[in-house]
Amino acid sequence: MPAMASRNGSRRRSMNEINMVPFIDVMLVLLIIFMVTAPMLTPGMIDVPSVGKGKNVPKVVAQVIVNKDGSLQLKTPDATRTVTQREVGDAALRWQKDQSKDTAVIISADKGVQYEAVVKAMDALQKAGVQRVGLSVKQGG
Repeated sequence: MPAMASRNGSRRRSMNEINMVPFIDVMLVLLIIFMVTAPMLTPGMIDVPSVGKGKNVPKVVAQVIVNKDGSLQLKTPDATRTVTQREVGDAALRWQKDQSKDTAVIISADKGVQYEAVVKAMDALQKAGVQRVGLSVKQGG
């Protein structure tokens, strides 16, 4: 009977901790697989839109210049003046209405300008109702 008592006294204890070794093994195998296959992947080709010349090139162009600090300038064939974000749309629309029908407003910015400033200028021009808004692109390298 003493053997029976010892068997009942040594019950299996439940494990309170999760064994992490199999999980770590699987993760290391996956890591090795990704490290081996990554250099073998061929990069996909992206079709980047090309810049071309439009059929109807405007005769008179005004330019909205976005400076690095976010300030705006409206450059017309007559003069260049500094404008705020709120008045750039109205100023460009007034200039466009004073000109002949074949006019356009071009937004140009240095490559160091934040994209948000260019989008805000374009949005202000579109909200004001300016016709033919374009972006200036530097061609070549």
